Amino acid sequence: MTVPRDPSQLLPLTPAMFHVLLALADDERHGYAIIKDVEARTGGSVRLSAGTLYGIVKRLLADGMIEESRRRPPAAEDDERRRYYRLTSYGRKVLVAEVERLERAVELARATKGLKSIKLT
Repeated sequence: MTVPRDPSQLLPLTPAMFHVLLALADDERHGYAIIKDVEARTGGSVRLSAGTLYGIVKRLLADGMIEESRRRPPAAEDDERRRYYRLTSYGRKVLVAEVERLERAVELARATKGLKSIKLT
């Protein structure tokens, strides 16, 4: 019997890892689609190179946060060279834990006297 791992052991995530997990939170995607989703979601402020993405994918696979999907689009819409990835239930737990950690950090920032005059949105 394997002991469930505590998602908080993998925190904090790097910003790039966080965005890759977010890109997979709603749907399975192949590498280029992940790159485009991250760029669109961040308004272009985060741009992943293929090398950066596949380094992250390798780590996320090894840590059990994502897995390669067996589902494929219809042959007419597919490129057989593409690998599709999806979030595992453990990966979703890690992502939720990271979102909660970031929310706590924002709450602390909002409560800081020196930042009271700054509107944080």
